[in-house]
Amino acid sequence: MLKTSTRLLRLLSLLQSRRHWTGAELCERLEVDARTVRRDVDRLRELGYPVQASTGVGGGYQLAAGASLPPLLLDDDEAVAMVVALRSAAASVARIEDTAVGLLGKLDQLLPARLRRRVSALYSVTLSLAQHEDGPDVETLTELAGACRDHRLIELHYSDRGGRASQRTIEPLRLVSSGRRWYLLAWDRSREDWRLFRADRIQSAQCGGGFAPRKFPEDIAAYVQRSISQVVQGEVLRARLRGSAESLAPQLPPWCGVLEHIDEHSSLLHVRGETPEEILALLALTGVEFELLDAGERLPQLRAVAERLLRAVQ
Repeated sequence: MLKTSTRLLRLLSLLQSRRHWTGAELCERLEVDARTVRRDVDRLRELGYPVQASTGVGGGYQLAAGASLPPLLLDDDEAVAMVVALRSAAASVARIEDTAVGLLGKLDQLLPARLRRRVSALYSVTLSLAQHEDGPDVETLTELAGACRDHRLIELHYSDRGGRASQRTIEPLRLVSSGRRWYLLAWDRSREDWRLFRADRIQSAQCGGGFAPRKFPEDIAAYVQRSISQVVQGEVLRARLRGSAESLAPQLPPWCGVLEHIDEHSSLLHVRGETPEEILALLALTGVEFELLDAGERLPQLRAVAERLLRAVQ
């Protein structure tokens, strides 16, 4: 049988690892009887851990939220994951650097040497490129997340890509992270449609009353990926690509355009660009043969750029 102090730490670790444990499960994990488990639970309560117990069918033990955050017990993989996540978060969320650095300092002095080597191995061969754009601050992200969770309306002051300011009343649904960029998916009441807002362009957000959440009509991840891929302005041009959408999608950069299925031998790409150079560059990135379908008045400009490129390689 484990020593009492060791067993208490093991019990606390188990209670923190998942929401609910039956008494029989804890007895099996700790290799003790039910009476010992009850006694150890009482000791944890004396130390300030709010352990709740329930009887009957489905009864057991769970660690409830208390007035203060109790010490957390982490295994090796969890500790390494926390360090890596903190370092990544410090680079993607504004005004969280000082807090993250302080917490990383605490973790660094507590990590065993073997874990410090695992973490340092990753960062000794990793180069982080400087970011020129500002990320959203942590206060904005937490407020938006709370509004999504609690279904609270948001009065939003927002600046679009061109710097034009607007005021919206929105029903927030989901926060989406894409590297350093964060997006808020919401129903815009004034536009009566779903809209995607960049979190770093939100000037202010004030929560209001509640609302009945709407069901999003498609896969959220696919919608966001499609929306953020079309970052280039200009008219849409269609091109028929050689190859099915299923085979081309894994190798096609998302910023090239929106890919549409035609048949097992070809697919349709919707390309958006302000200049003929942009359009041809995006089409060249597909890496496959293509046919322009509706170039129309833009065809002479596209042909002139193509001829200029051809002269350069002759």
